Amino acid sequence: MKLMRKNLEDLIPYEPGKPIEEVKREYGLKEVIKMASNENCLGPSPLAVEALRKALSNIHLYPDGGGFSLRRKIAQRLGLKMENIILGNGSDEIIRMIVETFLNPGEETIMGDPAFIIYEMATKVMNGNCIKVPLKNYAHDLYAMREKITPRTKLFFVSNPNNPTGTMVRRKEVDEIMKDFPEHTIAVFDEAYYEYIEEEDFPDTLYWLKRGKNIIILRTFSKIYGLAGLRIGYAISSPQIISALNRVRQPFNTNSLAQTAALAALDDEEHVRRSRELNRKGKEYFYREFRRMGLEFIPTATNFILVNVKRDGREVFEKLLRKGIIVRPMSGYGLSTFIRVTIGREEENQKFISSLKEVMEEIENG
Repeated sequence: MKLMRKNLEDLIPYEPGKPIEEVKREYGLKEVIKMASNENCLGPSPLAVEALRKALSNIHLYPDGGGFSLRRKIAQRLGLKMENIILGNGSDEIIRMIVETFLNPGEETIMGDPAFIIYEMATKVMNGNCIKVPLKNYAHDLYAMREKITPRTKLFFVSNPNNPTGTMVRRKEVDEIMKDFPEHTIAVFDEAYYEYIEEEDFPDTLYWLKRGKNIIILRTFSKIYGLAGLRIGYAISSPQIISALNRVRQPFNTNSLAQTAALAALDDEEHVRRSRELNRKGKEYFYREFRRMGLEFIPTATNFILVNVKRDGREVFEKLLRKGIIVRPMSGYGLSTFIRVTIGREEENQKFISSLKEVMEEIENG
């Protein structure tokens, strides 16, 4: 389109996981399991659902634009001030806010390759330059990324754990690069899967925030809390950075129901515990089954697993759709023989494995 800005011409729209209803319509199926978008298979926090029911009668009122109650509760949990917190319509919106606030045309952002695709999209929208650094053993190579910083580098994105590989960088690596991290660059640690972490050496990014580093930490209610449909996340940073982000934040960017649900979900420790336990068991099951099938997989710190099916991942994806299983092909991330599968309930995991075996046999036999 001639009216479109030139820097958007090669921008490919984000491709989300296929919705369940679409697959039902397309293939005439009655039952479909979605294991594509890393949603919590247990559903939303029960406390959040109950809070939503009580709040429905007030949806004729505009939400609290600044999210006072939710920001206060998050800040109290973290031992910070409300001025350290900003809410967003999911982490995606906050990523765009960060790039819009800090990136001038021609300046650079550094990110792993592959990593969450929104970093690149947001950079290109603002006419910035993406510096992609290949992963090392499917994880961010923080030392190589640190070496790429120049006087024009404004943002340094680290998806930790990384989407789509599920790997995490360790505390030692983060501590070593943050010690002398340049003041003209902001480190953005996207910790969307933070609540699933069970490894003891996960980085303490708040440590570096409290020591005055230019750092932004992203977290979300979409994953373990099960509120993906309400679109609410938050960023943690210095009051100066949060104040700058508020200049581009849209009024009422987080709706009242999302704020209400998130506020209740923070107290739902039982839901978080059950979700972690189910995820741990599902992870172990997938590891065993993939080994039996002779498939390479990437050990994960999240609620999804990247697996190499050793053939066209999109073909496997499409054949699984016909069996009522939605996964995510990884060709868009340069991983053409991989699919990404979200860990589900026991019966969902078993259905996926049996369907995957059938699909692999079908392809093998032509």
